[in-house]
Formats: sequence, C-alpha cells, structure tokens
Amino acid sequence: MEEFNLQKEFDDKYSLRGRVFNKLREDILGGVYKENDELRESTLANELGVSRTPVREALRNLEIEGLVAIIPNRGAFVTGISEKDIRDIYTIRSYLEGLCAKWACQYITQEQLDEMDETIYLSAFHARRSHYDQLLDLDNKFHDLIYKASGSKMLNHVLTDFHHYVERVRKVSISRKDRAMRTIKEHESILEAIRKRDGDLAEALAHEHMMQTIKNINEIKEQS
Repeated sequence: MEEFNLQKEFDDKYSLRGRVFNKLREDILGGVYKENDELRESTLANELGVSRTPVREALRNLEIEGLVAIIPNRGAFVTGISEKDIRDIYTIRSYLEGLCAKWACQYITQEQLDEMDETIYLSAFHARRSHYDQLLDLDNKFHDLIYKASGSKMLNHVLTDFHHYVERVRKVSISRKDRAMRTIKEHESILEAIRKRDGDLAEALAHEHMMQTIKNINEIKEQS
C-alpha cells in the first residue's frame, strides 16, 4: 500500500495534470496573478500548450486549497493568501516545526547534522555579502533537513506546502540583513539542541523561531 501511494504521489507531481496545477499554484503564490484576477481556462490552456481539461482540473484543486474561487456563470478568480492566512500559517508552523525538531532529535543522522552545519556556514557567508536569493535557498534547505530528519512523511508534506505558501513573505523577511543574521543564530541554536538530542529545547527553539518571523513581518508592515 505504501509503495502504491508513493507511486501515485510521483505520478500526480509529474503528470500533465500535476504540472499544470503546480505551475498555476506557483504563479499565484509568486504574485504573477494578483488577488481577484480572472483565470480563463482557454487563455491558460493556450499559454501552457495544453487542452482545457487539465486546466479545469487544476482550477478545481486550487479552489480546494483556497487559492481560487470558482463562481458559477462567471469564472475562476484568484483569492490568494491574505495577511491573516500568512499569520495563521506561521502560527500553525510554529507548533509543527517544534514537533519536527523534537522528533529530529530521535532520528537525525550524522550526515544530516553535517549538512545542517554546512548550510549554516554558507548562510553566514552569503548574509555578509547580501546574497539574498542564496540565503532563501539555504533557509529552505535547513528546514527541509529538519523535516526529513523528523522521520514523518506527513509533517514533511504539510510543512513543505506551508513553505511554498509564504515564500514571497519569507523572501522579503530574509532580505533584511539584521533579520538574516538573527535567523542564522536561531538556526545555530536549534541545531545545537538537536545535536545534544534535547527534544524539549529543540521544540521550544523551533517554535520561537517561527514566532520571531511573525514579529518581523509585523515590523515590516509598520515601517512600510
């Protein structure tokens, strides 16, 4: 059964339907389509070089995710991610990331610890040079390593999706040099707790790391 489910997940991701869905979701989350923009099946099908069927299926799935609203006799419109959605996501993430870090203390390998060490070293290198695209990639990698080290496919799947939903916000947040350096320090503390196999401390630090991001988002909003 597990093998079947993994194969289905692979097929969905790389099938025509999966590619259309992922492309449209990335474009919505990346700001290519703005809130209230209409998503016309025929236009999207022409742009993507596909028939209208996979586009229609993708729009239905995007509606389930809350990124699109389909209004009868009118069409599909972007709802996107609101400020409340972003705060909700980070609040939920704060608890799930804490659980992830706690479980990682039980299952993490030496190879994963070494990769996290390297990720933090490279993050500091790029932060000093204001290479923010590289910093975002390394931030992704650090969290991905914790997700995988938790040993939970379910947590990995949910948290990876949340990561995508707030990528634009994360990019703005981490492009502030002071926040970038604090993020690295927070990552160092989380890694040290995991290295010591201190599950309670790792959980608390990972939770606080997410809450600090919410605080930073609020500061950015107040200054804009």
